[in-house]
Parts: sequence; C-alpha cells; structure tokens
Amino acid sequence: MDFLTLMDYLIRGLSLGSIYAIIALGYTMVYGIAKMLNFAHGDVIMVGAYICFFTMNRVGAMFDPETQALAAAVAPALAGVLLSMVVCTVLGVVIEGLAYKPLRQAPSLAVLITAIGVSYFLQNAAQLLWTSSPKYFSPIVGSGQVQAGPLTISHVILVTIVACVVIMLALTFFTNKTKMGKAMRAVSEDKGAAQLMGINVNRTISMTFAIGSALAAIAGVLLCSAYPTLTPTTGSMPGIKAFTAAVFGGIGSIPGALLGGLLLGIIEIFASAYISTQLSTAVVFGVLIVILLVKPAGLLGKTVREKV
Repeated sequence: MDFLTLMDYLIRGLSLGSIYAIIALGYTMVYGIAKMLNFAHGDVIMVGAYICFFTMNRVGAMFDPETQALAAAVAPALAGVLLSMVVCTVLGVVIEGLAYKPLRQAPSLAVLITAIGVSYFLQNAAQLLWTSSPKYFSPIVGSGQVQAGPLTISHVILVTIVACVVIMLALTFFTNKTKMGKAMRAVSEDKGAAQLMGINVNRTISMTFAIGSALAAIAGVLLCSAYPTLTPTTGSMPGIKAFTAAVFGGIGSIPGALLGGLLLGIIEIFASAYISTQLSTAVVFGVLIVILLVKPAGLLGKTVREKV
C-alpha cells in the first residue's frame, strides 16, 4: 500500500481510538475511585445516542433549511449533544444510587452481576421504547470534508480527535487542580482515610458516575456520527472494546485510558485493512493478551503490592 493509504488508515484509527478513549475514561474513573467495573457503561452510550437522535430530528423540524440554514445546521446538533449529556448524567447518578450504592460493602462479584443486570435492563428498555429496528443517525457536523494536502479528512474524524484531546486536557485539569478532583484522587487512594479528612465519599463517587456518563453521551454521539446505524445494542461491543482499552493502558490511569484507546483503534483499523475485517476484533483481544502477559498492570498501570 502507498503512503497516502497508510496515512488514511492511521487517521481513521486515531478517530476510532479517540471514541474508545472517551468511553474508556468513564470505565477507568469509576474503577479508579469506586473500585468497580460498570459494565452498563456501554448501554449509557446507546441511551445518549438515542436521545441525541430524537432531539436532532425534533429540533431540526422547527427550522426552515432554506431561510435558516445556519440555525438548521447548528441548533439540532447542539441541542442533541447537550440534552443527551444531561440525560446520561442523571441516568448515571440514578444507576449508581439505586443499583451500586447499596452494594458498597458487598463482594465484587455481586456488584459485577448487578452491573450486567443493569446493562440488560437498559437494552430491553430501549427495545420497548424505541423498537429494535435500526435507525440512521445523521452526523452532528454534517458530511463535509477537509483537504489537508493530498489527504481528505471528514469533519466527523476531525471533531472526534479534537473532542478527545479537549476532554483529556479538561479531565486532567479537573482531577489535578479542582477541589472535587482532589477529593476523587483521595477517595481512590483510601476511602476510609478520605472520609476521616471530611470528604463525602458517596457524593464523590456519584460525581464520578455523573462525569463518566456525560462522557459516555459524547462518545455515543461521536460513535454514531462515524458509524451511523443506531440500535439498542449499539453500545455493547464498543463498551467491551473500550473496557479492553482501559485495561490495555492500565485501568485506573487517565493517560492510560487515552493511550489504550488510541492504540486499540489503530490496531483494529490496520487489522481490518491488512488481515481481515472478520478477524480484526480477535486481533485486538489477542494483542491485549500478549500485553498483559508481559505487563499485567497495563502499559501505564502501576503494580500494587498487597500487604499481608
């Protein structure tokens, strides 16, 4: 393959990896602070995509494309993204309060089973509310393209990569510089000690779920903009792959989630191009196994020694 084709695959891999990274940030924050795996996270992605889809259709119908071209292009996408973030934030807090909070002191297996139950509940609720028939999701930034020298890059790819970078920087600033971010870091280190220092552990964990779910909404919108078929199971496989990315980079590490997501997206795109589209997922998980055999904590994860 020539250089241009290679660069095209690399850019597409970075775009897909950016989506995985945004989803993985939700996984890694919840695990890092609450020490639990929220396998319903992928279905929150699906809910966010549906909310954005219906909002864009409803708001878009309020404008005349001929006389209000700019408003007809910007307002539906903006309203859809904002409303999906609000709904998913509330949904994340409700799920945490109803399903996970009562299990704070329960064995990890009980929490894991509950998370799987919540995932199936959201999928079946979506089928009842919106049917299982696929819906076509219009990209939030249209179908335009940018010419960068000999390369042609779609607006969706550019927005996805930029959104990932901005979210990463904002989240790093939040966790390092704000009071709530420092409280989250304290709770992740030692819940008991943090509580003794006056930190409200329950509120901190709820805030973590709220932020992770808002990120899931953004990821759902970007995912369906790039791959425009929307069904009640849309978030399942991307959610699993994003969890893989979080483990790949070192679960609990925010930079690790970014690195793992980007690498996973690049590996998947190149595997689809050079090996087989049917085997690309198998290649991704195969690479994960090799990495964990060499570095069990992930690329940027820290090996924690248990005291006995």
